[in-house]
Amino acid sequence: MKYLILIILICLNLNCASGPVGGLLYTNNDYAGEVNPDNSIPSIAEAKGCQISLLGLFSVGDSSAGQIASSSGIRRIATIDHSVFSILHIAFVRNCTIITGATY
Repeated sequence: MKYLILIILICLNLNCASGPVGGLLYTNNDYAGEVNPDNSIPSIAEAKGCQISLLGLFSVGDSSAGQIASSSGIRRIATIDHSVFSILHIAFVRNCTIITGATY
């Protein structure tokens, strides 16, 4: 009985980094992040940065909006969106930040 309760608690807590909705076996979601409130910056350029995790043991990558913008030449950010792709929720997870903006 205590193993069943432990498994249920683990499954309930696995959804931390998979966005608003995630599946236990497979997830492939895009979801909105932040938008420039005055809508004055055109979405001319797009850049993407991802983090990858394997078995919950190893994680590499950079998905910070500032670093993505800096390395891709985007000077003014219009939108920041996110996407997540996972298989077996912990075996493989790719969490990405997608930014759009102007390079001038």
